[in-house]
Amino acid sequence: MSMSIQVMYPITETTTFDYDYFFSTHMKIVQETLGEHIQSKLVTKGVAGGPDAPAGYYAIATMVFKDQFVMDLALSKAGTARADIPNFTNTEPVMLIGEVVP
Repeated sequence: MSMSIQVMYPITETTTFDYDYFFSTHMKIVQETLGEHIQSKLVTKGVAGGPDAPAGYYAIATMVFKDQFVMDLALSKAGTARADIPNFTNTEPVMLIGEVVP
């Protein structure tokens, strides 16, 4: 069964997020370190939390892996990407790991 990881970057009153760095540098690091294991990926930039609500997240990065084994292998190589997070945000990322339901 395919597995996914979603990394969500919540917005609070005291946090910042550098989109330029995130898209131009951080996502390249993710690709270089995990790319061979990623089946597909999607990054959503938060613009709203509903019709008249502000976004609750700066961005959500979703990566899909063939199965648990491949995802675990990718996670074992994610140290460089994790260490890069303070270079573009001071928010604490939230992760959701789950099974992809067809």
